[in-house]
Parts: sequence; C-alpha cells; structure tokens
Amino acid sequence: MPEISSSLFWIAVLQIIAIDIMLGGDNAVVIALACRKLPPEQRRQGIFWGVIGAIGLRLVMIFFALQLLALPYLKIVGALLLLWIGIKLLLPEHDDEHGNIDGGTTLMAAIKTIVVADAVMSLDNVIAVAGASHGSMVLVSFGILVSIPIVVWGSKLVLTLMDRFPIVITLGAALLGWIAGGMLLTDPAMPPAVAASVPYASQVFAATGALLVVLVGKWLGSRRKPARAMELSSESVNPKH
Repeated sequence: MPEISSSLFWIAVLQIIAIDIMLGGDNAVVIALACRKLPPEQRRQGIFWGVIGAIGLRLVMIFFALQLLALPYLKIVGALLLLWIGIKLLLPEHDDEHGNIDGGTTLMAAIKTIVVADAVMSLDNVIAVAGASHGSMVLVSFGILVSIPIVVWGSKLVLTLMDRFPIVITLGAALLGWIAGGMLLTDPAMPPAVAASVPYASQVFAATGALLVVLVGKWLGSRRKPARAMELSSESVNPKH
C-alpha cells in the first residue's frame, strides 16, 4: 500500500475519483428513474439511502475483487476486461439503454431498485477501481467516499461536458487502458524477465494499453455509426407499433 504522504497514493486517489465519475454517470440516471414515482418529500430520502446502499455493496464487491486479483492470471483477465470496458466507453450508446429501470412507488422499492441496478452495472467500476488501488482497501474507500458527492450531484455536469467535449470521454477511456496495461504487468503469473527486459516497463505497458483502447474504440465507433444511422433510417420508414 502506498504511503498517504506519497505522490503515488494521491495519484491513485485521483484515478479512482476519475473512474467513478466516468463510469458512474449512469448512476444519476438510475437514481432519477428509481425515485421519479415517489412523493416529493420522500425523493431526498430515496436518493440518500439508495446511494448509501449502492456504495456499501460496491465496497464489498471491490474487497472481494482485490482478493481475487492476488491470484495468478486473474489480473490478466481483469486487464483484458478493463481494456474492453474502455473501448465500450468510446462506442455510441443507444437512447433506450435505461428503459428497463422501473420507478418504485414506495421508498423501500426505490432504494431496492437503485441498489440492484447499481450492483448489475458496477462490474466495470469494480474492476477499474481494483486495478487503480494497488491492492489497498484504504485507497478504494477513500477514493469512493470522496467521489460520492461528485457522482451524485456533479454527474449531470460531467455528462454535459462529455456531450460538449468528446475529448473528455476519450481521456477517460485512455485512463482505463492505462490502468489495464499496468495491471497486466503486475500479474503474479507474468515472468519477471518481461519487466526486466523492457526499459520503463510500467510506463510502456500502461501507455500501450491507453493507446490500444483509443485506437480500437475509435475504429469500432466509426464503423458502428453508419450502421446505427441505417437502423434509425429504417425505423423511421417502418415505425414500430
């Protein structure tokens, strides 16, 4: 675990906060949809307890992820998943992605919806945070606690920035690729000779991961846009009833 006074600790904290912002944008949508049917006086309670439950569950998931990533080959698997998560971040999204989130008519139903939906959607976040934390649960907890108000109250601003400045999404995806590259190198099954034979191996692997995510994500995104445009054109000609 990095010392709290070291730059490595604070860099990791900033990475975890950035990950939570980039991958936690959907949380604001889920919270809004889950609480939309509540009476106005209960919405604030639904948001508060739903977020507390979701964050608690995520900490438990990350704790187990940290334990599993200590096993040989699992960091390699985690790094490959993280590369794909970064690539997916650069792909166009469908407008109806959150159409299956039902709003609860009671406070407990809304809280349950938020926690369950967050658990289902949190695999990418859990893997990314576990990779950025250097095995430290203190780092994970600190980073997530700091990011809670940013995710809950600032996600709308972040989503607006993403829409207006696509470079923000690209930088976020590159960060995930950077973490994946570093995670790959630190797997217990990785021969020490690999790191020894490559000058600045950690930076080289991390930069390669970041570059790979951006190049593949942009390439797949450029291919998907024409296909999506044709699909929308077909739907406008033959609307569904």
